[in-house]
Amino acid sequence: MNLELNNKIVLITGGSQGIGKATALSMVKEDAKTIICARDINELKNAQNEIKNLTNKTIDIHITDVTKIHQIENLFKIIIEKHGKIDVLINNAGRSAGDDFENVTDNQWQEDLELKLFAAIRSSRIAIKYMKKQNSGRIINVTNLGGKAPGYSSVPTSVSRSAGIALTKALSKDSAKYNILVNTVCIGLIKSAQHEKRWIKDHENSNISLEEWYLELGKDVPLKRVGESSEAGDVITFLASERASYISGIAINIDGGLSPVV
Repeated sequence: MNLELNNKIVLITGGSQGIGKATALSMVKEDAKTIICARDINELKNAQNEIKNLTNKTIDIHITDVTKIHQIENLFKIIIEKHGKIDVLINNAGRSAGDDFENVTDNQWQEDLELKLFAAIRSSRIAIKYMKKQNSGRIINVTNLGGKAPGYSSVPTSVSRSAGIALTKALSKDSAKYNILVNTVCIGLIKSAQHEKRWIKDHENSNISLEEWYLELGKDVPLKRVGESSEAGDVITFLASERASYISGIAINIDGGLSPVV
């Protein structure tokens, strides 16, 4: 299927690992001009080299802390100066943070909201300004299942992700008149660098391999496996495409059936 993404300008925040990197690879395969940003230059270069080796195509990389408004503004300035437009924004920056409510400090709340909510708000505000001029655009917010159905010890992430889902719906209403489509994907158990770090921390003195650990985690998923980051990346790429031109304001679970809600 031709997704008609050739020469579209795509920005992916938090794009150096996991779902962000997988989405970048999927976009490049569709001939989109892809830009990723993150805070670690080594991880950015590794992602760039990996995608180059797999596709023989080059993505742009930029060191950016999306919790800093001036860095977001500078990133968009660079993109517009080089390409003259922005077609797709994927707000993917974030990390898992969950604890019992009474254990979470004000600083932890603030840090989580800055990274997962305000970064998306600020990036979307800038992107929409340019998308309006071309009367088209796509914004895709990466959230998670906890935003729909918070569990035990799930704050602050479940709250910031709930806000991200609400932001998606509100933006989809306000931006529709400019043909800007806004959606979110709610991520379940997907293989990622964060999971690998957790495996290292919890099993550094055991003989359980990463794949054995994933098999164990997958037992609670109806499809009986942990998802691949590429599976999330492909759904995000579809939502950014012309084949999804009548889809806006929705929250798609990418979770193997794990979520208790639709």
